[in-house]
Amino acid sequence: MSNSYLFRKIHSLLGIVPVGAFLIMHLISNYAATKGHGAFVEKVLWINSLPLVFFLELLFIWLPLTYHAVYGLYVAYTARHNAINYGYFRNQMFLWQRITGVVTFLFVAWHVFETRVQVALGNIDHQGLGVAMHDIFANPIYLTIYVVAVIMVSFHFCNGIWGFLVSWGLTVGPRAQKVSTIICMLLFVVMSVMFILSIVSFTGAEFEQIPAGIK
Repeated sequence: MSNSYLFRKIHSLLGIVPVGAFLIMHLISNYAATKGHGAFVEKVLWINSLPLVFFLELLFIWLPLTYHAVYGLYVAYTARHNAINYGYFRNQMFLWQRITGVVTFLFVAWHVFETRVQVALGNIDHQGLGVAMHDIFANPIYLTIYVVAVIMVSFHFCNGIWGFLVSWGLTVGPRAQKVSTIICMLLFVVMSVMFILSIVSFTGAEFEQIPAGIK
């Protein structure tokens, strides 16, 4: 087994577990904003009250995410794209997987700086994350960037699931791969809608200040 094959397998696996699982959890916590500012803050505080949360995030989020991102950039740089020459659907999806991977890397770095880094620096606290997001989305340029970015992140994850199923031999024949394509694209639509609804919720007036009674 070559090192390249092993590295690609690890990259594929980490993109689903645990990085993909974290993305789903992050989507659910953000979607709580549609139920009100208080519901969002409670979800954030619950996550950050987990025992050894720093080490859990380091081992199961940040280290796997770093490997997946760095190796993914390497793959994007070295990959040969046939989409222009052949125009086949899968070639197009392969190309967009690499494009959205780069966008996802840049967006996640920016989003982490705007949220986790600011919390670590003491500029905001966990209760104030909703207010911070409200302030970001008050800028129409940032709002547009976030909407486009979450759509691309959702595509990268869902199309990555399709690639994972093929790579690990779970969808072998054309029919199985066609069915998985439909399922993955439906998941892409659902995730994109949920992310956008979350963003719209953060623009609401109730996110201008921390709700009373939140500790």
